[in-house]
Amino acid sequence: MNSPRLPPAILIMGPTASGKTAAAMALTERFPVELISVDSAQVFRDMDVGTAKPDKATLARYPHRLIDIISPEESYSTARFRQDALAAMAEITAAGKVPVLVGGTMLYFRSLLQGLAELPQADAALRAGIDAEAAKHGWPAIHAKLAVLDPSTAGRLHPGDSQRLQRALEVCLLSGRPMSELLAESEQQKPPYDFLQIALLPSERAVLHKRIERRFDEMLLAGLDEEVHQLRQKYQLSLELPSMRCVGYRQAWEVQDGLLPARELRERGIFATRQLAKRQITWLGNSFAAEGFDCLDPALSERIAARVGAFLRL
Repeated sequence: MNSPRLPPAILIMGPTASGKTAAAMALTERFPVELISVDSAQVFRDMDVGTAKPDKATLARYPHRLIDIISPEESYSTARFRQDALAAMAEITAAGKVPVLVGGTMLYFRSLLQGLAELPQADAALRAGIDAEAAKHGWPAIHAKLAVLDPSTAGRLHPGDSQRLQRALEVCLLSGRPMSELLAESEQQKPPYDFLQIALLPSERAVLHKRIERRFDEMLLAGLDEEVHQLRQKYQLSLELPSMRCVGYRQAWEVQDGLLPARELRERGIFATRQLAKRQITWLGNSFAAEGFDCLDPALSERIAARVGAFLRL
């Protein structure tokens, strides 16, 4: 006898400027779905221009959950996102619809799919000690030490992978438990959904870069600098807050404080956005079992709709 199918959920992931929002909104025209934003910048109220947040008319027609939910003075953790997203998914599923989670914050997606391992925070003194031991005896010796404490993790790490070896040994020494054991516990947090993972990836990176340039130019014309000025007037902000570390906002702030020449705002903003896109693409390649779609394909929305229809058996 076949087990009953888990309720479906759809993830639309991709780098900045890959057309994720447009693809998700197109699904709402054809399927019984509701949208959940997976964007660590769009959670902030009054940050509209620099986050490429859909405008009010668009959001009225295509509502997104988890947009405009906190002040720029606040922080929004990965754990809170996971809690909020699962609650929203449960409500959507209970209403007989399918949750579509769309965005580019890959850490949020990973936490949703894989759970959150409760690993100890980094300890600078302990790391320095591990580094000193490695400098004296070599990283293979650290690997051998880890193999005694956590053979499972050591078995999947190369003896020369210093960064991961350092972290794995640090976790063992701080927690008194193997990191593999802690990660296995997070596996038990996987939500009870049948996920369709869709990744929007560019067939030509240069074309995505042109999109990024065009979009950043549009943000500048739409008043990104003025938006940052107004935010600073309205809220108690600093460059250390997550909201002001967002791409575009940091650069505009630095221009306003004379830390960056105004003529460099465009160049620095575009460069930072390209670096963000690069990291997002790397995440997609390394951390997800997603089905890839060319985000530059003119028929992208139709191809995604066909795949979603097959997934939902509609």
